[in-house]
Amino acid sequence: MLALVLAAGLLSPNVGLAFWLTLSFLILLGLLSKFAFPAILGGLKEREQSIETSLAQAERANAEARALLAQNDEARRDAERQAQAILREAREQAEAQRAADAEKTRTEIARMQDAARADIEREKQQALADLRQEVSTLAIGAAEKILGETLDASRQSALVDQFLADLSKN
Repeated sequence: MLALVLAAGLLSPNVGLAFWLTLSFLILLGLLSKFAFPAILGGLKEREQSIETSLAQAERANAEARALLAQNDEARRDAERQAQAILREAREQAEAQRAADAEKTRTEIARMQDAARADIEREKQQALADLRQEVSTLAIGAAEKILGETLDASRQSALVDQFLADLSKN
């Protein structure tokens, strides 16, 4: 039963307690609004400004990064253009060198052919001279046998010249 009486006291309204609770709450609310709320609001404003500053810095850094990326892309394209130009120039130089080497080779071959023709002509003339000498020796030997006499040098020369003249006509 005592529990019922105590429980009934808890559920019944107490005006004095409500008054003091309300007064304590209002005093606490006044103190908080005078001292705590300005500090809390100042901290929140500081934090908000810090966040805005950080966001502005992040935007600037992002813009700088985009600008650097654009510069890097332009520098890369520039480097590629320069590399292409260097390659094109190297190809042109190689082609010019190849053409010069080919022309030099053709000139050398022509010179060698001319030298070979001259050597062949000289050898031919030497062979003809040797052949004429041999033919004249054989002709004189045959003439001596046929005539049965020895020819003197002047007569021998006259006969050889006449024979060679007749030989070149044939």
